[in-house]
Amino acid sequence: MACPLCDAHSERILWQDTDCRVIRVDDPDYPGFCRVIWNAHVAEMTDLSSAQRMHLMNVVFATEQVLRDIMRPHKINLASLGNQVPHLHWHVIARQRDDRHFPQPVWANPERAAVAQPAPDDATLAAALARQLDR
Repeated sequence: MACPLCDAHSERILWQDTDCRVIRVDDPDYPGFCRVIWNAHVAEMTDLSSAQRMHLMNVVFATEQVLRDIMRPHKINLASLGNQVPHLHWHVIARQRDDRHFPQPVWANPERAAVAQPAPDDATLAAALARQLDR
């Protein structure tokens, strides 16, 4: 079976290096939804060396900080599941109190109708990530 994260097409890449990339997830209910993807096809954090794990988490934390700085969300959700796509990746999701699912996870049944959320543009997010990560 083909891996959608290995065979990715038309991703909205905000930042990348040789090990991983940060993409913008196209979800109108969650404009602050990013995914940090390890480029090599591995399933678990312990498949990585200690240095690789540290690098990946630095990218996750930088993505969180950028979303906090730009979007001022009520909460940030971090999740690494991989049950459906066993390729190491982290979800970094900016949450607002009036979003469709709050306080439940974005994958739960909706609590209310969708409320339009302001969306920062990709260029703004990409520039902020570069400032955080390309030091």
